[in-house]
Amino acid sequence: MFVGRVEELKQLLDLFDLKKASLVVCRGRRRIGKSTLIQQFGKNASAFLEFQGLPPREGITNADQLNVFSEQLAVQSSIPKLNLESWYQAFSLLNSVIKNQKTVVLLDEISWMGGKDKDFAGQLKILWDTELKKKSKLILVLCGSVTSWIDKNILNSTGFMGRVSLEITLKELGLYHCNMFWGNKSGRINAKEKLKILAVTGGVPRYLEEINPKLSAEENIKRMCFSKEGILFSEFDRIFNDIFLRRARAYKKIASVLAKGRRTLSEITNELKKERNGHIGRYIDDMTVSGFISKEIVYKPGQNRKSRLCRFRLRDNYLRFYLKYIEPISDNIREGTFKDVALENMIDWEIIMGFQFENLIMNNVRPICELLDINLSSIKTAGYYFQKKTKRQKACQIDLLIQTKYTLYVCEIKFRKTIPKSVMNDVKEKIDKLKVPKSTSVRPVLIYSGELEQRILKEDYFDRTICFEDVLSKR
Repeated sequence: MFVGRVEELKQLLDLFDLKKASLVVCRGRRRIGKSTLIQQFGKNASAFLEFQGLPPREGITNADQLNVFSEQLAVQSSIPKLNLESWYQAFSLLNSVIKNQKTVVLLDEISWMGGKDKDFAGQLKILWDTELKKKSKLILVLCGSVTSWIDKNILNSTGFMGRVSLEITLKELGLYHCNMFWGNKSGRINAKEKLKILAVTGGVPRYLEEINPKLSAEENIKRMCFSKEGILFSEFDRIFNDIFLRRARAYKKIASVLAKGRRTLSEITNELKKERNGHIGRYIDDMTVSGFISKEIVYKPGQNRKSRLCRFRLRDNYLRFYLKYIEPISDNIREGTFKDVALENMIDWEIIMGFQFENLIMNNVRPICELLDINLSSIKTAGYYFQKKTKRQKACQIDLLIQTKYTLYVCEIKFRKTIPKSVMNDVKEKIDKLKVPKSTSVRPVLIYSGELEQRILKEDYFDRTICFEDVLSKR
């Protein structure tokens, strides 16, 4: 199922107007819909050629990758399957089948395809410079999940400097488009039930495709996560082994630390009992670019300059859910122990949802700003805020702080069956701890899922209250 991606499709379609060959890089986490996006784009071309690299396995060689490339080329053209000896030869054959018409060529999972040949990127560069770029109606898309390989060999390579026309990093789908996966049943399924599923899947299209709208949220989650056959039971290991390969274990450890909550780089290295060095920082950068981690930089209220404070958040809801609730009982799941146990007896939604709900909101700040009638061009910063205790200030954390030129929106994010009136005092105390310039207004905002205590509505403390249903339906 293909939904959303309007901006990305427009960017791709605009390349046809350039009247020259274009090189595109598309990257993002596994299952995020990279291939599907390019396949959808390819429907607008006269010819679409797709080549996929073989996934990693023990003993795989460059010859294996060349062999499957030759097989795929034979299926999509009149060229018979040949024994290829180099990628230069492979790309030369590809060049020979491209005609003078709108053509999209997708090299999918390019790091798998070229990972066993250190000269892969160099040979592709030579063919691009000498032949492929002469095809004025060609768009060549390099697609992959291993962002570190793409960065090193393509985006940050001197060989490809100035050659990439468009770089796309796919993020999760927005909540409005997530809502479409319930199909024609969406209107009669309440927002809280959808939230339970989205708390596990996030906005990852491949996971959302597994939703059966005829089943309850609990039944869907149990089928996907707590069954040894479920897609999300074994997905975690596939993500790390396929994307991060030999260093998968190190990346898993970082994810495990961040599953407990936000951490600074020093806190991560301390918990891993590692020295603070370039390796940990590079691993975190890889996970950030891949969309698993968010780097949250703090801007002081009413100021443009960054604080030196910075924390990292595990932004991927599935990873956290797996580490907190699936992995600890994975052996029991394999043995079928939970087959007849109701999910309600295994999961306390009140405990789970705090972080998961906040993650969903933090990954969908744009619709929040639109619901607050904030002009997006006027936003200076929007994100998590924290300050440490010093002689001049008290410690403070704010779930979401949105700054415009003259206004601070202090947003509290809450998931409870009933949101208590104490939330008003909590937000008041946070605002009192902020150093706000006299020229700046402060507006408290409550973003919630659940029922509000009547006192909250009666006292009218919050300038705006935004329920999850509003966010879900905001385009």
